[in-house]
Amino acid sequence: MLTDGASPAHLGPGRRVVVGVGSRAGAPEAEVLGLVRAALAEAGLPAVAVTAFATLDLRAGEPGILAAAAWFGVPVRAYPSEELARVAVPHPSAVARAATGSGSVAEAAALRGAGPGAELVVEKRKTGRVTCAVAAFLPIVPGEVTVEERLSGPTGGYIGGDARTPPTCPTPLPSPHATAAMTIDIPAETHDLRHHGDAEVRDEKLIDLAVNVRTHTPPLWLRDRIAASLTELAAYPDGRAARAAVASRHDLPTRRVLLTSGAAEAFVLLARALPVRRAVVVHPQFTEPEAALVAAGHTVDRVLLREEDGFRLDPAAVPEDADLVIIGNPTNPTSVLHPAAAIAALARPGRTLVVDEAFMDAVPGERESLASRTDVPGLVVLRSLTKTWGLAGLRVGYVLAEPGIIAALERAQPLWPVSTPALAAAEACMSRAALAEAEDAAHRIGVDRAHLLAGLVEFDEVRAVAAAEAPFVLVRIEGADQIRERLRARGFAARRGDTFPGLDRNWLRLAVRDRVTTNRFLQALDQSLLLLG
Repeated sequence: MLTDGASPAHLGPGRRVVVGVGSRAGAPEAEVLGLVRAALAEAGLPAVAVTAFATLDLRAGEPGILAAAAWFGVPVRAYPSEELARVAVPHPSAVARAATGSGSVAEAAALRGAGPGAELVVEKRKTGRVTCAVAAFLPIVPGEVTVEERLSGPTGGYIGGDARTPPTCPTPLPSPHATAAMTIDIPAETHDLRHHGDAEVRDEKLIDLAVNVRTHTPPLWLRDRIAASLTELAAYPDGRAARAAVASRHDLPTRRVLLTSGAAEAFVLLARALPVRRAVVVHPQFTEPEAALVAAGHTVDRVLLREEDGFRLDPAAVPEDADLVIIGNPTNPTSVLHPAAAIAALARPGRTLVVDEAFMDAVPGERESLASRTDVPGLVVLRSLTKTWGLAGLRVGYVLAEPGIIAALERAQPLWPVSTPALAAAEACMSRAALAEAEDAAHRIGVDRAHLLAGLVEFDEVRAVAAAEAPFVLVRIEGADQIRERLRARGFAARRGDTFPGLDRNWLRLAVRDRVTTNRFLQALDQSLLLLG
């Protein structure tokens, strides 16, 4: 993937092509992506030429902009309004100036992002909710004659070592002057990093196999403990007791513990707080780490584990010069539990090794966990209380790392990031009784998972990742996207697999449920497969 500030080899050293984007709040990815691709086609630029998106800082967190930038595999650069206001633009708008201080966010951001000497190669283009412009800094190279040749370069070739196929611009492209919402045919090799299982079950009464939260949770005793904390809401949250409880549970000093608003916040903190030169994410896995890194302006390289290898980690596949490596264990969505020794082998002096152990408490004995290890340099372990205890709506998790990393992450956190009820839940879930209950649940999940896998074996059309160790199973079915819709019609929600890098539309993730639910699901699957045939 392209590094920030660099260009593909065929564009030559020092060349920068930046897409400036302005948008209203809530503008969808399809509209942003459609307008940008139309602008690039107008300039004769391949998608691989783009090195960054640029926008107003107040819009840098817009999901539509972030998703479009992620499709191109480039960072989003954010600039404050006063900085963009100083950039002269050829097509100023009084409305834009009154709203943002800049005559055109798109043109100003594109020129600012491309740097001194840049020129607009596509002036401001608009849809109903989005504007974009393209700027380029293209130093003259001996032997080159035309601007067009310097812009477009050869049509083939993609940067070596990238895990993706180069994006293509299907035809016909949307008109840059269209005002209606656009539907874009996004190539199969792209992935919606912001899609999560909860989207499969919203607003519909379906049996949930898409979200990996344990059923019948939180238990009554935990609900009572959380409810009791509501009498303390007038005071600011005090996390000392919960932090000490987490430290004691893992036999660590408190200075190696940081409580977070769910594991997702931890990924954002890591992306913002740590100096990163080359980030590598091992896929297929939970997509939020990569999304957080891209949103923070980092370039991300992917290491794709292969089905033919059982989606197992080969430490040698990770580039030696990576200074940030992220992997899940057990991995979502493959359900593979990697040996602790294989993951620890990724550690290097000067490298931060992040291990997402959100599902480790669903593994009996938590074997292969690195949570209590202090001898692995640069190790960061993330844990979540969401899955086992049913606390997705409360948002609580924690980070275990060396004190220097914990201090850096804490400085990036807002004040009082974890609420009083969430702190009460964290403390309660660290008790001996709670840990014993979690261990019992892990064993029951193993039994129920074996029942699900045994049922899936009966279908010739289904190929499951047999080495599953987490509370979900990954399966491959030719035409799984159609099967998923047929399952919905029969009352079951399954997690689509094509949003995970390394997987495509033929994959589904299935949460492990009790035997009765699984038997009903297997009947629905049988009917869905018959219809597909």
